[in-house]
Amino acid sequence: MAAMTKLLFGGPEHLYALGLAIFCASAEIWLAYKRYVQLLKWLTTSLLAYVGLLFVVQIPWREALLGAFVPTLSLDRTSLTTLIAVLGTTISPYLFFWQAAEEAEDELADSNPQPLREHPGDARREMRRTSIDTWSGMTFSNVVALCIVVGAAATLHAHGVTDITSAADAAAALRPIVGPFAQVVFSAGIFGTGLLAVPTLAGSAAYAVGEALNWTVGLSRRAIEARAFYATIAGATLIGTALSLSPLDPVKALFWSAVINGVVAAPLIVAMTVMGSLHSVMGSLVLPFWLRALGWLSAMVMGAATVGMVVV
Repeated sequence: MAAMTKLLFGGPEHLYALGLAIFCASAEIWLAYKRYVQLLKWLTTSLLAYVGLLFVVQIPWREALLGAFVPTLSLDRTSLTTLIAVLGTTISPYLFFWQAAEEAEDELADSNPQPLREHPGDARREMRRTSIDTWSGMTFSNVVALCIVVGAAATLHAHGVTDITSAADAAAALRPIVGPFAQVVFSAGIFGTGLLAVPTLAGSAAYAVGEALNWTVGLSRRAIEARAFYATIAGATLIGTALSLSPLDPVKALFWSAVINGVVAAPLIVAMTVMGSLHSVMGSLVLPFWLRALGWLSAMVMGAATVGMVVV
């Protein structure tokens, strides 16, 4: 992120990184919850830059669609590790905490909050709203991810550019291939994504830690009411800033963090599926059979890939 701001605007990247960290943490801590949520929603439009990238590069669509819908996989350690990374970045554990926490935040922000477990009659309407939100969000994110993969394959990989150590390297490598316009589009997407991801990742970490330690948590809370929660957000943001300025290869760090996410996600999916199936936890709102089946299938696939990565 720091290198990308330097690529876009020039100047000392460490100052941009520190400024972005302060901005993200301040917005998350001091903005009213409803206003902050609207800010995050608008920032997601920056992801459309990756869709726009496909309109300024040459795509061999027959090969791209064939590779997307008829993938090939070698059962060696490298391929299985990459598979886990893809699964981990798609079904990231932090999303479990973030989405659940934001649903609870919306409930608290309601003028007349009524937990569904105590008022199951409202479940149909709320589940329909949540389903629309989840399906639309996942469709949008997966389309964007596919655009990134196709765009990178048709530009960088097709021209032998395979050693990318930062987002700035990727954007710079696009210039001789497809010209400066694609570089600007890609850079804008990275910049907006960073503004979106930093507070989301820091916030999900604060929710996970705070709820595990029984702190007062919530973005709708004032800073004085949830000091430890907001301190965790600030600390996580500063740690991320420090990592971006360290000698650590950011692309490799992202890859291996995705692998860790994939390994951790499997037992978390098992725990969520089990809890969602218990009447003692969910009341009358237990998971339907098809959702339980999908949960167990997802956990089995991710668990099998993890075992394969270790054993092969």
